[in-house]
Amino acid sequence: SCDASQLCNCSFMGLDFIPPGVMAKITVLNLTHNRIKRIQSQDLQQAVNLRALLLQSNEISSIDEDSFWSLEKLELLDLSNNSLAHLSPVWFGQLFSLQHLHLQGNSYRDLGQSSPFSSLKNLSSLHLGNPQFSVIRQGNFEGIELLHKLWIDGSNLSQYEQGSLKSIKQINHMILNLRNSNIFSEIVRDLLHSVTWLEVTEIKLPVERKSLVQNSTRPFTIQKFTFKEAFFTDQTISRAIVSLKEITSLKELEAINCVLEGKGVWNTKEIARSGQSFVETVTVVKIMIQNFHLFFDLEGMESQINKLKRLTIASSNVFMVPCKLARHFSSLLYLDFHDNLLVNKRLDETICERSWPSLQTLNLSQNSLKSLEQTAKYISRLPKLNNLDISQNNFGEIPDACDWPKFLKYLNLSSTQIPKVTTCIPRTLEVLDVSGNNLKEFGLQLPLLKELYLTRNQLKTLPGAAPIPNLVSLSVRRNKLNSFSKEEFESFRRMKLLDASDNNFICSCEFLSFIHHEAGISQVLAGWPDKYVCDSPLAVRGAQVGAVHLSLMECHRSLVVSLICVLVFLVILLLVAVGYKYHMVWYLRMTWAWLQAKRKPKRAPPKDVCYDAFVSYSENDSDWVENTMVRELEQACPPFRLCLHKRDFVPGKWIVDNIIDSIEKSRKTLFVLSEHFVQSEWCKYELDFSHFRLFDENNDAAILVLLEPIQSKAIPKRFCKLRKIMNTKTYLEWPAGEQQQQVFWENLKGALKS
Repeated sequence: SCDASQLCNCSFMGLDFIPPGVMAKITVLNLTHNRIKRIQSQDLQQAVNLRALLLQSNEISSIDEDSFWSLEKLELLDLSNNSLAHLSPVWFGQLFSLQHLHLQGNSYRDLGQSSPFSSLKNLSSLHLGNPQFSVIRQGNFEGIELLHKLWIDGSNLSQYEQGSLKSIKQINHMILNLRNSNIFSEIVRDLLHSVTWLEVTEIKLPVERKSLVQNSTRPFTIQKFTFKEAFFTDQTISRAIVSLKEITSLKELEAINCVLEGKGVWNTKEIARSGQSFVETVTVVKIMIQNFHLFFDLEGMESQINKLKRLTIASSNVFMVPCKLARHFSSLLYLDFHDNLLVNKRLDETICERSWPSLQTLNLSQNSLKSLEQTAKYISRLPKLNNLDISQNNFGEIPDACDWPKFLKYLNLSSTQIPKVTTCIPRTLEVLDVSGNNLKEFGLQLPLLKELYLTRNQLKTLPGAAPIPNLVSLSVRRNKLNSFSKEEFESFRRMKLLDASDNNFICSCEFLSFIHHEAGISQVLAGWPDKYVCDSPLAVRGAQVGAVHLSLMECHRSLVVSLICVLVFLVILLLVAVGYKYHMVWYLRMTWAWLQAKRKPKRAPPKDVCYDAFVSYSENDSDWVENTMVRELEQACPPFRLCLHKRDFVPGKWIVDNIIDSIEKSRKTLFVLSEHFVQSEWCKYELDFSHFRLFDENNDAAILVLLEPIQSKAIPKRFCKLRKIMNTKTYLEWPAGEQQQQVFWENLKGALKS
């Protein structure tokens, strides 16, 4: 049950005794809510480093005298809500470091004849008492000189020996639960010179004439007096006011959850005769006044309020303050009427001309104000007001122009149902809160504004920085903000705090790049990083914005697609260029032609053969072909029919189709080879087709004529069979002499006839 810091939690385990073997290294031992009845000597003997021992809510009725003697480092001991019928000073004799001791909720009726706490020199807070606690004797608190907090449950305290609490020299805060009003004055007299803040609960004040400061010398120390759940009547409250004024050190008075039975018929004459009050701050919260609508206007109390500086009356059904009374709050700086029943008609009376002349801060939130224009008009009567809270009033509408106090700096219009912001809002503001109004935009010109609160609205972007150049703090929490850019962020040059938490952020690449690379943004963003969560993309929904890193493809999809398109285009362009250079189109065409040729008979039907030979030659060799070879062959007996591209190709037909058709309609293909032939593109195409069509059939349809000597290496490498034929078979070579030329023609004619 122990963690790394040696805190051992054994609560709610149904233990009947302290577990044996508690070790020296334990610093905190929690044994609350068990069934332990007794603490024995050996139980805690080894726990020499224990600093906190929590034993509340058990059934402890017996403690051995030396049970705590080894706990010299113990700082907190909680024995509350057990069954201790008495307290022994021996228990605490060795607890020299003890600072906090809780003993309330047991069954002891008194603290004994002497002080159980005489050895606790470092004690800071002490809680004691229970419903059976009935007696406080002199000497019960001997040895205690200074307490930060003293809490006594004396709900049934019936006997208090005068001077019992005087032994404590200083108590910062004392809480006394007391129902017996007869001993109230005696206790207060003993605390006049030691307590700073006295809080009394459940008291029902008596109507007594005894002075609270009887036989006491000044100066007193009580500065704050709080009544909680107390009961007052018109008579007792009048007497209490008179009595408390005798405590000249008293500066602050509080009444919380109290009941006032009466109609405000106070003894104002006696109150006035008792002199001026020294109280500067009065706070009344949730006071219950039956038939509050019949309550009088406290006429006659004017003289008691002109020195008051701070007044709070909250959750108490206040619906009006008479104008006459309001004009006497001449020194009041702070007025809080939140959660009451003020309406616009009554506000005209409450804030009349020359009322509240020094008021600087006014809180009218959670009332029943309906008209913002009227509210502003009445409040403009307060010349020194600079801080105004009128939030949680249902205004519903906002005019274009309003009258406000000239020096108003802070304005809270949150949760007022205003649909937009207009120039009704004063330009003098330094702080503006318009949270919770479903605003869709904010574009007011407020040159002095330093803080702007736009929480719980419908904003989709940050407000523009130009109209609010001096903004230091901005809250757009819980809006419809998807992101914000570097430009938007940096436009607020004086921004020190931005709360954009609890929005549904779209974690785009631009937004994430800005968040990750903007220096110091984590110091500016409130709630970072826990409150900044991605809503989309779906893959990162729920992840913290600062922890999300998207891939290159996710971040630059359009760029990647563009690059792919460019690469594909370049590849296509490259293929086209390569195809053009290496005649890929021609190869494809020839392949198709070859595939078709494979399905045809190896030799065309005789009726389809029109020529004896198709002549393939270079244009540079046309003179020899057309003037020499054609005359010799076509004028022979019998004559040969030759197909020449210049003469016999069909006009308008694709040249490739002309070549294919001419070769297929010729019995032989006659190639006139020369250096010009090798360089001619169309000659190469004609060779290509012959290579596919004729050589594939393994026949002798091709006749090679060398017009001039040519190396086989000059023939393109792709014509491997042609190169092989030139290396393995004879070919006709045009001779230079006339006698040899006659032999050449005879051989050529023989080849054409074969």
